Amino acid sequence: MAAVLEVEIGGEAVREAAGEEVSGLRGVVEHARMHAKHRGHEAMHAEMVLILIATLVVAQLLLVQWKQRHQRSYNMVTLFQMWIVPVYFTVKLHWWRFLGIWFLFSIVTAFVTYKATRKPLVQTTPRLVYKWFLLLYKMSYATGIVGYIAVMFTLFGLNLLFRIKPEDAMDFGISLLFYGLYYGVLGRDFAEMCADYMASTIGFYSASGMPTKHLSDSVCAVCGQQIFVDVNEEGIIENTYRLSCNHVFHEFCIRGWCIVGKKQTCPYCKEKVDLKRMFSNPWERPHVMYGQLLDWLRYLVAWQPVIIGLVQGINYCLGLE
Repeated sequence: MAAVLEVEIGGEAVREAAGEEVSGLRGVVEHARMHAKHRGHEAMHAEMVLILIATLVVAQLLLVQWKQRHQRSYNMVTLFQMWIVPVYFTVKLHWWRFLGIWFLFSIVTAFVTYKATRKPLVQTTPRLVYKWFLLLYKMSYATGIVGYIAVMFTLFGLNLLFRIKPEDAMDFGISLLFYGLYYGVLGRDFAEMCADYMASTIGFYSASGMPTKHLSDSVCAVCGQQIFVDVNEEGIIENTYRLSCNHVFHEFCIRGWCIVGKKQTCPYCKEKVDLKRMFSNPWERPHVMYGQLLDWLRYLVAWQPVIIGLVQGINYCLGLE
């Protein structure tokens, strides 16, 4: 009986050893097949990297030339892409909250843009436009700051003090950061377009060439209203600001023109505005840097997805997968 038991145990050991050997051989065969299947992929990956680099360089050169030669069309196409491209990914990924905010933003901005492009221009329209986009700018600035703080808060592990899961805290921070940057970029571009339309309609500014009207010392070239108002005269009473070219504007108007409308020249004579002199308060200077950051992010939001899609199309046509 013991001998039979030993034989059975020995047989099982042999079968297990044989099974392990077969499994090992099978793994070696599968590994060899995988190598045979992916043979030459290193060269293919190198080609894909070269295509990506070449496309990025060529696209950047073309975009720079387009912007220099036809800035108006470049700005319009960029603005349209920034407005519509994220919606595609939103619908695809079912981000309905973003879509709702985008829809609300689009309705209000469309109304403001409509008012800014009407002729003749209503006297109260310039201030309405700058108030809306200035509010949007400040909201995006605050939202971006809160999002950044939330991200850093999570990276340092401080979320654990409030028993917040790291993934929840990070999602919250990244979402706020994205909302702030995206609507900041989009709002500034719409504001720039509206500022051009309004200033051209008022007549004291022309994007190319001389203004169609002579600017009086008592008129603000941004809103077209009287700067100095008599006691019984209708007008806007507020602080004024004199540029280095000696042209005087309402302080609210010239700040909206420079910060919200992205203009760094005098609305009348086009002399460059010294933003450091205008914003002497150190607490206001971050707004200028934030505006410059938004200008830089425009390329990533508007054109980067298009370039990546173009690269994928080239790879597909060449059979590189």
